[in-house]
Amino acid sequence: MKKYSSLKEIQSLISQKQLTLPDLLAYYFKQIKDNEHLNAFNEVFFYTAEVQAKAVQQKIEAGTAGKLAGMVIGIKDNICYKDHEVTASSKMLEGFISPYSATVVERLLQEDAVIIGRLNCDEFAMGGSNETSFYGAVRNAANHELVPGGSSGGSAVAVQADMCLSALGTDTGGSVRQPAAFCGQIGLKPTYGRISRYGVIAYASSFDQVGPITSSVEDAAILLQVLAGSDDHDSTASALAVPDYPAHLNQAKKQKIAVLRETIESEALDPEIKSAILASIADLETQGHTIEYVSFDLLDYLVPAYYILTTAEASSNLSRYDGVHYGHRNTEAKSLNELYKLSRAEGFGEEVKRRILLGTFVLSAGYYDAYYQKAQQVRRLIREKMDQLFEEYDFVLSPVAPTAAFKIGDNVQDALVMYMADIFTVLPSLSGNPAIALPLGNNEADLPLSIQFTAKHFEEDKLLAFSQAFLS
Repeated sequence: MKKYSSLKEIQSLISQKQLTLPDLLAYYFKQIKDNEHLNAFNEVFFYTAEVQAKAVQQKIEAGTAGKLAGMVIGIKDNICYKDHEVTASSKMLEGFISPYSATVVERLLQEDAVIIGRLNCDEFAMGGSNETSFYGAVRNAANHELVPGGSSGGSAVAVQADMCLSALGTDTGGSVRQPAAFCGQIGLKPTYGRISRYGVIAYASSFDQVGPITSSVEDAAILLQVLAGSDDHDSTASALAVPDYPAHLNQAKKQKIAVLRETIESEALDPEIKSAILASIADLETQGHTIEYVSFDLLDYLVPAYYILTTAEASSNLSRYDGVHYGHRNTEAKSLNELYKLSRAEGFGEEVKRRILLGTFVLSAGYYDAYYQKAQQVRRLIREKMDQLFEEYDFVLSPVAPTAAFKIGDNVQDALVMYMADIFTVLPSLSGNPAIALPLGNNEADLPLSIQFTAKHFEEDKLLAFSQAFLS
């Protein structure tokens, strides 16, 4: 069976009776078995996926199937699915069975997607290489010695290695876009609030956003259409009407695009990535798009502001994992205080502990004004600067990551190096804008390269239409 790159292709074959959903699922199960060494899945839902596949196949034959009938999808292991284990790839939640489903899971099931399993990720989505997982590092299918990116590394590799058609990840500071870039896939971070966060284990609540990783823009569009919209369970979910994203895909126009000069001229940017981006800029100009280089003088403040704010929110969100209510519990503690200390020390990995400590520090008396409040002010300036850009331009162009995928173990010991790798992805996260990572061919080592486009708030329809034209 060949690799399928779009839902439309699968639905066409099923309608022609050349393929059945149970057969497709069996193929993906075999792919997962053959690629176990990549460590993309924390758990495969063999039984429930088979039950779903048979039920959806019957719906297809009866003509009553939903929009996603034929889509086999994986979900990141920080998205709750009722009666299934969810751990956020942490020992802290090992064995925890979710009593309810996330809104995104309910919406997938309502439209007859088949959920094949939960995907490995950095612990509590904290990391940029998928090396902080309690279940071990995920490996890039392009080169098994390299990282897949993070935190949604398992999601990206599952699509890259044809273990499912598409996957859901979460993006706090680049955790959908960067792994998609490292694995040669399409990664979309929607506008903050476009998709409900209900049932998604929180890292930094004012940043976290669910997003799809796919092989086609069309699949990203239909997934966004299904997942987006208001939700009574999440007050931050936008009540704005959800456009018919797939219907807008062929409506691409000539656009005015701002290139962030400092990102292209950055000394940290790999020469091959720079060359590929410059070539694509030249192609865009040839196609009639207007390209202008603009300065973004706040670039040096992006990573510090991002990590101050996200670690502060992580410190607050992860305080609930105390060994009393739920989560890992030490069995040898002699007092309540010791129970808290030992349970959290054993349950959390090193990177999560580091971020909790950083967040607790910046929120502490005497430092709150100097760090947290100042970072919030910087975030406001960044948002205003981006709003100004979008008054004049349709999209902002920049790299996704400064390098292609790097070796497992190379950067994980140096937190600062890892944090600085987020320099190009945290901008849309701080401003809340939608952004997409698109494949840009391979380098001389045959590793995927990528380019990032950012759009105005809630203009995913234009972003997806442009992306479709860009890749065609």
